[in-house]
Order: sequence, then structure tokens, then C-alpha cells
Amino acid sequence: MNTGMHVLVVDDEESLRGLIAQILLEDGHEVTEAASGEQALEEFRKKHHPLVITDIRMGGISGIQLLREIKQIQPETQVIIMTSHASLDTALTALRAGAYDYLIKPFDDLDLISAVVNRAIDKINLISENRILVDKLKNYNEELEYVNRTLRELAIRDGLTGLHNHRYFQECLTAELARAHRYERAFSLIILDVDFFKHYNDTHGHLEGDRLLCALAQFLKGCVRKSDVVARYGGEEFVAILPETARDGAVAFAEGLRKRIADYSFPHRETQPLGSLTVSLGVSTYPADGVDGPALIHFADQALYLAKRQGRNMVC
Repeated sequence: MNTGMHVLVVDDEESLRGLIAQILLEDGHEVTEAASGEQALEEFRKKHHPLVITDIRMGGISGIQLLREIKQIQPETQVIIMTSHASLDTALTALRAGAYDYLIKPFDDLDLISAVVNRAIDKINLISENRILVDKLKNYNEELEYVNRTLRELAIRDGLTGLHNHRYFQECLTAELARAHRYERAFSLIILDVDFFKHYNDTHGHLEGDRLLCALAQFLKGCVRKSDVVARYGGEEFVAILPETARDGAVAFAEGLRKRIADYSFPHRETQPLGSLTVSLGVSTYPADGVDGPALIHFADQALYLAKRQGRNMVC
């Protein structure tokens, strides 16, 4: 059963307008009457009416003009045109202009008015339900996209430090290799390892060790360029990809990074064997040190081990 609707009834004939209003009121609708198209537009602009019933021939603004004005203001409003047998062709014109239906005067059956109005209300309700459904689907799709973005982000982020993870690093390395090969450009790779990290953990506990890795991760993020990729490689090892960077530039960057870390006031740095928190770094450069991912990683890894063997806190 249809619920009450705000209906605007427009006709310059007061008796006919009153008759339709009375039928609508008895059906439980709220009715506003207008004696002209101009008055109807004024009422419509003051208050939205989902349903308008208007005579097609009136002094001033005609029913067709009123229909077009209403559709410009609110396209979803349903308009029922009232016409006589003599102007049936004009009613068809109104339907082509967007009217929902028409009623022919004089009314042989007053129940037909309620029937046409109820069908129009059914359409209004259907449009409203569809809009609600579309909004729900839109919200659902936005929520789903947010979840998917979050899941994608989680898939490429290290759970502890928030840096990119080993998987993302491998994907970026593959992409950078393809780019460097295509354009015959160099790039470098740095593997960084925290010196005496086991000693730090044994002295202060694994929770403090985790906090240190998080602090170091944030420090590294602040040291690289936007075009660089920094990731947690595993354990206390971190890795950085430096696009468009030859070996000399990469070694200079790594050396500057080593000094900045050694000078930085990380928690409990004074308890470390070297009197400060230090790192060892290994550098490899494409294509001189390898032309694929495994070769570049192996070269940088061996350079890192050399730095460790030679006393730590150095770049090789």
C-alpha cells in the first residue's frame, strides 16, 4: 500500500482542482494547490513535491512548459498531465517530454485518478529504492576498495617497521632492472646490517630490539630520496635501491648514511661494543656487479660480510 505523498495539483479551474485535491486527501496524501503554472513553480521551488498533476492548457505557463521547468529543477519528479479528448495529441507530446501519464477530462471514473496516482507513486518509490540501493552499492564498493587498498598495502609492508617488505623489494628490483636495461642506465643496491644486534637484544630484551629497528626504519626513510626504495630485508638487515646512481654515488651515500647513524642518539647506543649504534653496508651496482637480481644481491651481500669481517661500521 502506498504511503502519503506530497502532491502539487495545478489547474486554473478551481472546481476541478478542488475535486482532485479532495480525492487525494481522502487517499491520505498531502496536497498543495496552484491556480497557474507560475504559482506552481513558486510552490515547487519552495518545497519539493515528488508528484505533480497539472492541466495542459492554462493561461500563462502551459502544462508542457511547467513540465519542462519542473524536470530541470528535479528530474525525478513525476508529472501527470490532464487534458481533454480534443488535445490528446498534446498529451502525447507531454509524454515525450517526460510526463509519467495523462488523465482525460472530463473524468468518467474518479477511481481512475487514484489508480494513475498510485502507479506514479509506485514509480517514485521504486526510484527512491533504486537510489538507496545505488548509494549502498557505492558505499560498499568504496569500502571494498578501501579494504583492498589496505590489504594491498599490508601485503607489501613489513609488519614491525612499516617499511616495504622483502616481497616488495624484489618486485621493485625486477622493475628497476628492466628499466635500467632498457635505457642503459646504472642503479645501485645497498644492504645494511645493524652491528652487534644480538648484543643489543641480549642486553635490553627483544622488545627494545624491536623498538630500535622501528626507530632505525624511520631514520632510513628520512635519509633516502623519493625515487629510492628502502625496505626491511630480514631480521636486522635493510636494503635500498638507488635509481640512476652509479657506484661512486652509492658508496658516498652509504658512507654518509653510516656516519649519520653512528652519530644519532638511538636508545642505549652507549651500551653497544663500539660505544654507539653502528651499521655495516655492502654496495653493488648494475651492470658492473651483476646484470640480474640474484647477482646484485649476492655481490652486495658479500660486500656486507667483508665489512663485518674487517671490523664493522664501514662500507664495502
